[in-house]
Amino acid sequence: MVRKSRAFLGELWRLARPYWFSEEKGSARLLLAAIVALTLAMVYLSVQFNSWYNAFYNALQNKDKTEFFHQMGRFMWLAGIYIVIAVYAVYLRQMLQIRWRRWMTDRYLTDWLGERTYYRMQLRGNGTDNPDQRIAEDMNLFVAQTLDLSLGLLNAVVTFVSFVGILWGLSGSLEFGFGGKTYEIYGYMVWVAIVYAVIGSWLTHRLGFPLVRLNFDQQRYEADFRFGLARFRENTEGVALYRGEADEMAGFRGRFGNVLGNWWRIMKRQKLLNFYTNGYSQVAVVFPFLVGAPRYFSGAIPLGGLIQISNAFGQVQGALSWFINAYTTFAEWRAAVERLTGFHNAIADAKQASAPQGLATERTASEVLSVEGVAIALPDGRSLLRQADMKILPGERVIVRGPSGSGKSTLFRTLAGIWPFASGKMKVPEDFEPLFLPQRPYFPLGTLRQAVAYPAAAEVFGDERIRATLTDVGLPHLADRLDETAIWAQQLSGGEQQRVAFARALLHEPRWLFLDEATSNLDESSEHRLYALLEERLPHTAIVSIAHRPGPSRFHEHALELDPTDGGTLRAHEQPVPA
Repeated sequence: MVRKSRAFLGELWRLARPYWFSEEKGSARLLLAAIVALTLAMVYLSVQFNSWYNAFYNALQNKDKTEFFHQMGRFMWLAGIYIVIAVYAVYLRQMLQIRWRRWMTDRYLTDWLGERTYYRMQLRGNGTDNPDQRIAEDMNLFVAQTLDLSLGLLNAVVTFVSFVGILWGLSGSLEFGFGGKTYEIYGYMVWVAIVYAVIGSWLTHRLGFPLVRLNFDQQRYEADFRFGLARFRENTEGVALYRGEADEMAGFRGRFGNVLGNWWRIMKRQKLLNFYTNGYSQVAVVFPFLVGAPRYFSGAIPLGGLIQISNAFGQVQGALSWFINAYTTFAEWRAAVERLTGFHNAIADAKQASAPQGLATERTASEVLSVEGVAIALPDGRSLLRQADMKILPGERVIVRGPSGSGKSTLFRTLAGIWPFASGKMKVPEDFEPLFLPQRPYFPLGTLRQAVAYPAAAEVFGDERIRATLTDVGLPHLADRLDETAIWAQQLSGGEQQRVAFARALLHEPRWLFLDEATSNLDESSEHRLYALLEERLPHTAIVSIAHRPGPSRFHEHALELDPTDGGTLRAHEQPVPA
């Protein structure tokens, strides 16, 4: 248990520390100092209210009208100051919360997207479930609840220190006889409050500990259900063509069944915990009156003293019972910490694991793309390509051929620098900025203008140029829809999507263009026209294509043959490829 607690605290420190030592540390620490100061001021005002209870209720008991109105005026001042401090304490805490969340979100997005770590995590099978939830929800929970729990704990500690002396002085001593002897306990109400809170906290932990795992699972099941719905929305046409509604419904019901089942388990455990905590809180209301009544009825203290004892006891007991009152939040927070820790470790593992075996890339003054002794493997370690040596000159046209599964697309991924399971050496020109057109183009959310210009900003290309290019690739009906926002991956057919990809190539004019079955959804005449357009518009661009149909071969001068036998080899044909 102690070892697990230490490990958890270490993980928590690794998550929380970076922000407080970042470039924003000055403003962050200043905000935190202001919040702590306001929290301490609220505790100080609580001490003042405690003394006010004594004076106010004594005035009532003595029917002292003058003192009664004096104390009412004092209360107004105290309450007014308390309101202002309480409002700004929340306001500044929310300011710190959103600044911390913004910094963490930017950092994790940078780490996740940087060096294509998101892709490597997925390939290695350690991508953690639902990284979108980790970034969007868990970081919000972590920041908000870390501040709530830490400031709540600070408030509890300062409140205990402030009121324990008051309660000690007010409670006096308790005498009782046992075994023919008389015993006296000084400050007995302090000890009663401590014992009451310790027993209550222990029982709360025993009853509520399963909520940590249950809350962890609930967030995962909820995210799985949302992911299934989003995936269905992105593939509605495929489901409709397969008539797969029944299977999708079964999947939805299964995932939502996990949500419901775990929710019921949370409800049952929460019900048990609520029975206890509510009972504990109700008993705490009358308990100080019960233990303070003997001194009041004996005349040792007036009514105001009894009320002051009740308030001081409540403050001490409440401070000691902070863990009980915050347990549900603590369970949710700990689950969020564990999920973020898993995400953080998965990012670190993906970067560390892929670095040693990655392809060594060297930028040179040469204009030639050169691959020397490259070996490519699958994530499970099986060899896909044992030996690859090739050179591609500027403006050269090369087609890559081989049976399905021989590793053609994986070779492209290696050349793009995103495939971590490769070794060898690749020399590229200094200005090597290749453009890859996959079989299924990616479409960002936004306007058609943004989709066509991707990955560049929409403002890079003028509207007239974009419209003319869309017309050239056979999409004149889209030329007047540049400002329209839609989910273009669903709005456009497979052939239209591939035409948009060719439009991107014509707009970007890359010196190195790689096409991975980029015309597979087009008819042969359209395929011929688009390749002819590349040949005409991009005469100095090196074009490397993967294609199973014979049509694209006529536009390429050389061929690379992938032979899957004997671990995979790559052979170059220098002679012209027949049309």
